[in-house]
Amino acid sequence: MKRKLFFLALTTSLIIFSFQKLSAFSFDATSYTVSGHVTDAETGEELIGASVYVKELGTGTVSNQYGFYSISLTEGNFTLGYSYVGYKTVEKTFNFKSNLNFDVELVPDAKFIDEVVVSAERKNSNVSSLETGTIKLPIQSIRKIPALMGEVDVIKAIQLLPGVQSTSEGSSGYSVRGGSMDQNLVLLDEATVYNASHFIGFFSVFNNDAIKDVKLYKGDIPASSGGRLASLLDVRMKEGNTKQFSAKGGIGIISSRLTLEGPVLDENTSFLLAGRRTYADIFLPFASNEDIQDNKIHFYDLNMKVNHIINENNRIFISGYFGRDVFENIFAGMNFGNKTFSMRWNHLFSPKFFSNFSLIYSLYDYKLFTPEDQPSAFEWKSNLKDHSIKSDFIYYANPLTTYKFGYVLTYHNLNPGLARGLGTENLFSEYKLPENYALEHGMYFQSEEKIAYRLSIKYGLRLSIFQNFGDATVYNYDENYNSTDSTIYAKGEFFNTYAGLEPRLGLNYSFNDENSLKASYSRTRQYLQLAQNSTAGTPLDIWFPSSPNVKPQLSDQVSIGYFRNFRQNTIETSVEAYYKKMRNTIDFKDHANLLLNPKLEGELRFGEAESYGLEFMINITEKKFNGWISYTLSRTERIIEGINDGHAYFAPYDKPHDIAIVLNYQLTDRLLIGSNWIYSSGLPYTFPTGRYEILGQIVPVYSDRNSFRYPDYHRMDLSITLTGKERPGKRFNGEWNLSVYNLYNRKNAWAINFVEDENNPNVTYAEKTYLFSVIPALTYNFSF
Repeated sequence: MKRKLFFLALTTSLIIFSFQKLSAFSFDATSYTVSGHVTDAETGEELIGASVYVKELGTGTVSNQYGFYSISLTEGNFTLGYSYVGYKTVEKTFNFKSNLNFDVELVPDAKFIDEVVVSAERKNSNVSSLETGTIKLPIQSIRKIPALMGEVDVIKAIQLLPGVQSTSEGSSGYSVRGGSMDQNLVLLDEATVYNASHFIGFFSVFNNDAIKDVKLYKGDIPASSGGRLASLLDVRMKEGNTKQFSAKGGIGIISSRLTLEGPVLDENTSFLLAGRRTYADIFLPFASNEDIQDNKIHFYDLNMKVNHIINENNRIFISGYFGRDVFENIFAGMNFGNKTFSMRWNHLFSPKFFSNFSLIYSLYDYKLFTPEDQPSAFEWKSNLKDHSIKSDFIYYANPLTTYKFGYVLTYHNLNPGLARGLGTENLFSEYKLPENYALEHGMYFQSEEKIAYRLSIKYGLRLSIFQNFGDATVYNYDENYNSTDSTIYAKGEFFNTYAGLEPRLGLNYSFNDENSLKASYSRTRQYLQLAQNSTAGTPLDIWFPSSPNVKPQLSDQVSIGYFRNFRQNTIETSVEAYYKKMRNTIDFKDHANLLLNPKLEGELRFGEAESYGLEFMINITEKKFNGWISYTLSRTERIIEGINDGHAYFAPYDKPHDIAIVLNYQLTDRLLIGSNWIYSSGLPYTFPTGRYEILGQIVPVYSDRNSFRYPDYHRMDLSITLTGKERPGKRFNGEWNLSVYNLYNRKNAWAINFVEDENNPNVTYAEKTYLFSVIPALTYNFSF
């Protein structure tokens, strides 16, 4: 309690100081505001994070998630520069005598325009921003990365960043700074995506053609977001081309996709419609094996969005995602998928005061079944639903100070499982696990200020509240985790509440425009957890909430980093060190029973964990030669009572060494070569080290928890892209992409099983399973 009061007093003092400083600030004397939206000149898409720079003052701001910016200045003449990576910089001089609205359109760098002054300078946001452990991935960079089976993938791209490790070969699961997969918050247009994978992790749910912006926060999560310990992956869909109708798509060996976008009647309304589907199942009826002919195996997804500008002060965005995976044969079937819906209203109370109000829905569900014509046919269903209302406000006080605050309320409905028999003569009765209901509240305040010529500060406070309510049955456990009795709560009855403060603090000291020193501290809480036995992840994972028996997980993270740019900001380098302490860490006892277990909480064990490391990165942004090199040196350990005799052990995602080299070279105007090489330490694992015989049965003896490792992992991928010839007035553009996954045929271990020899039961040998050898893929991409 004393610690909470200290953080509350500290943040309150900072807020009071900010408003006192604001009242004395020179801009309050007859200040005027210029505001507007920064968009792409060719498509009308709002540009997120575009820089707006006041040359006379040496300061500025960036556009928010909706492309909106606002700067207040005193009366007089000021020149503003508008820039964005990959676009020409625009400079505009204003004579401030009243408030101004100025929407600016930036032209992609390959084009030329006469109407504005163009500067060749690149922005240095990686040096000047207040964020640590934050990486923004341009969609253009993601498209250049060699892809598994030709499917360009956002998740596979972020797995190549420092501090981010893949949890398994080919999987969409990832670990950030030692955190588990469920500690990553994944948002698509503000809606939570609980399972971001297709084909059991080989591909992600994100169709690259429908995505506009991807930003990863590794621990320094903004105060506006919460509920996870490790990271925030904020993915934003395109709004749709407001200038003209356009289409984009691709035909590959495993899937095809098509994206349509354009204005509706006029430029005030636009739409986006993007679809993708695999078609391996189309060829199954031609198989020689009759048992395979009726099989089903495919996934599909659909992105939809409508954007309408009511007037200068009001805009509405409606977006949705629908995706599903289907696996079915004569013996069994499984399908799973996500649905999200977001409706957002941007409103300007004044040129300085921006607001956004959102209604959000998210659903993840899965179904496992056997056909009804089989004896003992059954089905098992599970789902997780969220309904949220959210309000965010931004007040642009002056060029040096921005305030953000807001509130979000989420209603969680978790249905862990319903299993029942199929058919009239089935003896398998219905079995239903009790549903869980909870409310999660979040209130936040955040300020970003430049308090000295070279020193900037970011501070904030988030208050999170989690409430369980009925109807519910809560089991009580003794010190040995044996269930003693239970308590039943009526429908709508609140029976448990957790609350806590989550302070955030960030500092940036800029030595000059090319190098800076940053530091940050953040505290986060997590109220929803994932029960899983596999690091690869499966669609059958079970989410469960904090409760009287399960305290919310808590993380405190500090980080410090040095950022240095070279050659006019075309080479960006950084080194970051971090330390993260986690409390109420959850793991499962040996041989835990996770599926259809009403007493799942009795399988849990609780303790502490710590993660620390160094992250190095070189990012090259030259026009012809670009990419990045990253190296992570890290360690993550847990100490949990009842596991490994209470001794420290490595977390399941601990990888001491992780290297990624991603390079692209524009050989000619039409030919692009891309490659990446990946190396990482093997994942920790628990192996059998001996055995004994009881009544003729061989019983294995296992090592300490995670005391062995898989072999080290490494792989090289290559891609070659050939674009069509440029012609004046040409509308249709096409390109061929040849990608080769695992170029030198490395057989990386996906699983290692210990098998008893058929001829001699006294002999056991290790059997390695690997997923991929060399996989070539050919894709034809087009746009018009």
